[in-house]
Amino acid sequence: MKKSYRVKSEKDFQAIFSKGKSCANRKFVVYRLEKEQPHYRLGLSVSKKLGNAVTRNLIKRRLRHIVMELDSGLRHQDFVIIARKGVEELSYQDMKSNLIHVLKIAELFEEGQSSEKEI
Repeated sequence: MKKSYRVKSEKDFQAIFSKGKSCANRKFVVYRLEKEQPHYRLGLSVSKKLGNAVTRNLIKRRLRHIVMELDSGLRHQDFVIIARKGVEELSYQDMKSNLIHVLKIAELFEEGQSSEKEI
């Protein structure tokens, strides 16, 4: 994922949390902030409660990969995905379906425009 597609600074995270809207399901919380920009920007948050560094990095890699698969169906906004307890036990496909579900609730993903690829 390109650096321009990432939310990295504490200031950006705080702006999304304070001014943005949130939606959630059992496995993920998504905060979104509407902005005029040429593409989306993604921030990830995985708590130390979910496991050691290896486990947390695996979760983040999977989330980035899923978001890249859904790239064409995502709205051009800033958003942060927070992983909840239980995500570490999900398979890739379960994680993907849960993430799609919460992105639809947050109105960030329109399925008709997706170019999902089966892996």
